[in-house]
Amino acid sequence: MTTPHASSPLSYKDAGVDIDAGDALVERIKPLAKKTMREGVLAGIGGFGALFEVPKRYKEPVLVSGTDGVGTKLKLAFEWAMHDTVGIDLVAMSVNDVLVQGAEPLFFLDYFACGKLDVDTAAAVVGGIARGCELSGCALIGGETAEMPGMYPAGEYDLAGFAVGAVEKSKILAGQNVKIGDVVLGLASSGVHSNGFSLVRKCIERAGANAPATLDGKPFKQALMEPTRLYVKNVLAALATYPTDTEASSGIKALAHITGGGLLENIPRVLPEGMAAHLTKGSWPQTELFAWLQATAGIDDYEMNRTFNNGIGMVVVIDAASASACASSLRAAGEQVYEIGVIAARGQGAAVVVA
Repeated sequence: MTTPHASSPLSYKDAGVDIDAGDALVERIKPLAKKTMREGVLAGIGGFGALFEVPKRYKEPVLVSGTDGVGTKLKLAFEWAMHDTVGIDLVAMSVNDVLVQGAEPLFFLDYFACGKLDVDTAAAVVGGIARGCELSGCALIGGETAEMPGMYPAGEYDLAGFAVGAVEKSKILAGQNVKIGDVVLGLASSGVHSNGFSLVRKCIERAGANAPATLDGKPFKQALMEPTRLYVKNVLAALATYPTDTEASSGIKALAHITGGGLLENIPRVLPEGMAAHLTKGSWPQTELFAWLQATAGIDDYEMNRTFNNGIGMVVVIDAASASACASSLRAAGEQVYEIGVIAARGQGAAVVVA
């Protein structure tokens, strides 16, 4: 009996994995990552592990971590060949979450997985990741590119990201200092951000050829793919200017990143038991984008505020005496800020009331 054998050798490339393409991507990534370097980076892209030293200015540093993806927004990136901004979404979803604890994002790692590596597409995605890191002041110090034949359809990929930040132990924001009468400020979103896209895609399908050419002055596709806003630098500056003072019951008390679950499910995550956020309907404008989504989906205001950020991407809870000045400083830094409500006793009602 003879052992079956191939007439010619099989390489890893024959099996669908192109090591040379992977090496080419790494070389494309290195200069992008270099732009994100900051204090604390000891070793970055290229090693088996990235090294980071917590800056010595921290006296009692507490590390804060966050991980996320981009969700089905990627389906539109594939369909419309718009790959250069989803990396910003990836970074924003994690660093905005880290920020909510009062932490400064320090470094970021990404995971890019595909069936067959297209170096140009991957480089566009990672370029967005590097840009997101640069805008949020954190270093892109490592990641993983996985080429897995048969796992993903041609032209598709998946993304995941991981951020680590630091905050002084005495300055952790957990909502414990929120008081009745505190003001709720809303920072405008840049669009849908990266949640609710399963419904967005249904709306696009339903609209078909009747979809508008523009929304909020942007081409239709661009308006929907607008990347998640990075609030890090402006909100960190506000935290430094309006720190929580527990004795005076002043300063910024809590932050909430408005992601999946919208305003109705994210604000309660930072409220003490027995308190509620009473939001004033109409205190922030509904953009053309969200008006179109609501009309096309045929859903009510409650469902809009539970599915989408609906125009508010970050919430700041602050004492009433500081609210106006804080809002002004955030506006001066480039944020659109609205006073959208107050903190009240919950009683038997919902944790967030919009009326």
